[in-house]
Amino acid sequence: MHGDSDSWQDKHFSFFSHKKCEYFPCHKTDDPENFNCLFCYCPLYALGRDCGGNFTYSKSGKKVCTNCMIPHKRENFGYIRGRYSEVMERISALEAAAGGAGPKDELKDRPKDSDDPV
Repeated sequence: MHGDSDSWQDKHFSFFSHKKCEYFPCHKTDDPENFNCLFCYCPLYALGRDCGGNFTYSKSGKKVCTNCMIPHKRENFGYIRGRYSEVMERISALEAAAGGAGPKDELKDRPKDSDDPV
């Protein structure tokens, strides 16, 4: 996505509400009309403690996001998208520490097909 950082507002791709989902809404909300299901699984989860959300840890050490509405608010699409590079950097660092290729290396070395959008 290039251009104005607010160019996503009022665009259909930035909001999806799956009201027929068996789990809708998956978090308690007072505003089900604006509950965004686009990020059903939050991409910021991978940032651990740095995700910026309202989370706790269970007794077994698992991150619990039950009280977090960041990915489910219509107006937070830009915030989530704006942190993708941070998620990619974190993944690249983990891959490098594990001795593997990071996502950028994998894309660089991949043969490019004429139908490949990357």
